Amino acid sequence: MKKIGFLSFGHWSNHPAYQARTAGDTLLQSIDLAVAAEEIGLDGAYFRVHHFAAQLASPFPLLSAIGAKTSRIEIGTGVIDMRYENPLYMVEDAGAADLISGGRLQLGISRGSPEQVIDGWRYFGYEPAAGETDADMGRRKALQFLEHLKGVGFAQPNPYPMFLNPPGLLRLEPHSAGLRDRIWWGAASDATAIWAAENGMYLQSSTLKFDESGKPFHIQQAEQIRAYKEAWKKAGHTREPRVSVSRSIFALMNDRDRQYFGQDTRSADKFGYIESDRRAVFGKSYAGEPDQLIKELAKDEAIQEADTLLLTIPNTLGVDYNVHVLSSILEHVAPGLGWR
Repeated sequence: MKKIGFLSFGHWSNHPAYQARTAGDTLLQSIDLAVAAEEIGLDGAYFRVHHFAAQLASPFPLLSAIGAKTSRIEIGTGVIDMRYENPLYMVEDAGAADLISGGRLQLGISRGSPEQVIDGWRYFGYEPAAGETDADMGRRKALQFLEHLKGVGFAQPNPYPMFLNPPGLLRLEPHSAGLRDRIWWGAASDATAIWAAENGMYLQSSTLKFDESGKPFHIQQAEQIRAYKEAWKKAGHTREPRVSVSRSIFALMNDRDRQYFGQDTRSADKFGYIESDRRAVFGKSYAGEPDQLIKELAKDEAIQEADTLLLTIPNTLGVDYNVHVLSSILEHVAPGLGWR
């Protein structure tokens, strides 16, 4: 059995072919899609976070709304760029969202990726410390976030408070017990996957990673996952590790599917640069008849290594069409691969 969720980038544009033309459209449709996804038996609703773009950027109001309208589905991010975040305020936001959802938050965070503007985190008031890179700053903030999620008091109470304090140092509120164990790290390299395991975070591996061997994407990603699992075991964590991978998979069930995805040009891995000095490998998309997809996906080593698969969706095409896309995978592809 494999958990299957969707991952939305939350695009919107005033385009005549789009159902999501405004930010309001995207937010409200995201809630509706999560509700519908739960109804058809999907396991997770995840959302990408991008700043300075016509995409979803502030996840906690959205996650809280979804948590209030659903009862079973996991809700999460993939991923929040920690370079932009105040870790303590984020502890409060995440705690509230997790309590509203009844403990279903699966929060993906990362040091971030290239953004729409140069050093966008500077506009949010953040600067790396002396000797730090922006990536170092993101990882430092992540560790602060993890530490304060534990709910241990650290702040000296005021001797003349507005309200009566409990004894001892004060922690951030609201505290959601167990959330610390449901934080995921988006890793683009083997080294950061190992770092995530050492720090007790689950692993999110996307449709790209830094090219570290020249091998096909799914093999490099599978090797990354195996390194992560070994590091988790060495760290001595008592709970089981979790790993998610993202894929673009479209079953061609009708003429509309064939029109949208039948001529997909991303049917092979691509190599390129996402940072000026770092070569990356981008995983291919899968589009075909269900039987063809089953044969191709059975060869994807990284999917086999992961316990969770996140299906990237074309959110601009609306809720109904995306329910069709997800249902097609659940009904016609997943059983043939033993995922359902």
